[in-house]
Amino acid sequence: MITKEAKTQLIEQFHQHEGDTGSAEVQIAILSKRIAQLTEHLRSNKQDHSSRRGLLKMVGHRRRLLAYLRRKDYSRYVAITEKLSIRQK
Repeated sequence: MITKEAKTQLIEQFHQHEGDTGSAEVQIAILSKRIAQLTEHLRSNKQDHSSRRGLLKMVGHRRRLLAYLRRKDYSRYVAITEKLSIRQK
């Protein structure tokens, strides 16, 4: 679970304009943080299959958002993948 303070910090760091809470960059950053936390959880709880399913859904959602951003604005795509150190295809 991501805390409210951490989420607010991510929104401030990746927003496109004032009041932006739902742009692709913000969504990708929040998903990346949640994916990292859930990956750590699954390292110590290997039998938690329901959380593993949730992790796979989040990874798929982030992948679709990245594909959308890559189609729409390649420079923003490159910037977000470099900031979050996400591998590019």
